[in-house]
Amino acid sequence: MTTIPIRPLGSQGLQASALGLGCMGMSDFYSGRDEAESLRVFDKAFELGIRFWDTADMYGPFTNEMLVAKGLKGRRQQITLATKFGIVRDPHDPSRRGLNGRPEYVKSACEASLKRLQTDVIDLYYLHRVDPHTPIEDTVGAMARLVEEGKVRGIGLSEVSPQTIRRAHAVHPLTAIQSEYSLWTRDPEDGVLQTCRELGIAFVAYSPLGRGFLTGRFQSPDDLPADDYRRYSPRFMGENFQKNLQLVEKIKQLAEQKHCTPAQLALAWVMAQGEDIFPIPGTKRVAYLIENAGAINVQLTPEDLKAIDEIAPKGVAAGLRYPEEAMKTVNR
Repeated sequence: MTTIPIRPLGSQGLQASALGLGCMGMSDFYSGRDEAESLRVFDKAFELGIRFWDTADMYGPFTNEMLVAKGLKGRRQQITLATKFGIVRDPHDPSRRGLNGRPEYVKSACEASLKRLQTDVIDLYYLHRVDPHTPIEDTVGAMARLVEEGKVRGIGLSEVSPQTIRRAHAVHPLTAIQSEYSLWTRDPEDGVLQTCRELGIAFVAYSPLGRGFLTGRFQSPDDLPADDYRRYSPRFMGENFQKNLQLVEKIKQLAEQKHCTPAQLALAWVMAQGEDIFPIPGTKRVAYLIENAGAINVQLTPEDLKAIDEIAPKGVAAGLRYPEEAMKTVNR
């Protein structure tokens, strides 16, 4: 049976499984909710050795942390638990959102997450997006106090520039940076990965399967349910969809040669970029979780990596990775 190895997560003493579990889709953004199946996913993830679980207060909002708390019961000490704060959604109208990195909010958001997660400490606490109205030094200073108080073990940032990483790390050592990274989103190669390595910071890759597109499961935008937010994602729309489908077909061909699935090839590629990179594919189904875990057994040779680079060079994807309004929250 596949067992996922445990590795150092950054240089501040944390450890995590080489492959993690993104929990967002169990509660939000992607169509379909099945709590019983989600709980089976947690059970199977634990059995497979996937012990790095990722959530955020804005998923739901709030409901995903409460669901993760159910999955953690009886096994909290064996799980590296990550959650995030900083994107504020209106519970009555979740489509309305803002950013808040003010020090007093950092403290209150952490207290609320601890309560929902039913735990005394969060292993890795991220600022989900930088608040442009609050100096990063002020936000990270408040996060550092949470570490001093024993409420948080390590801190991180999501979707930030190399300059922001350096400014934050100077206030308190960062454990991890989380950003989108996959065969069709290679932006972190423009300085972020290099900065992380220089400073001893782990890199956590979310959406390593291109929000499911790179699995080859979607042949048309109509394959997405009406209430699935990917219908409004530029890469899943119109001509972009068709162009990106050509990329997926090439990935499928390579996967067949490696006797694995496209999803496993895409995940193996991310893991092949370095042992300091931790992909956290999201899923809400046991079958896909097992498939994802199988990526650990896919060995890519230098020739394989060269072939992948040729079909998926930097900038290969058609369309922005988020709608324009959401792209404005990415710190560049």
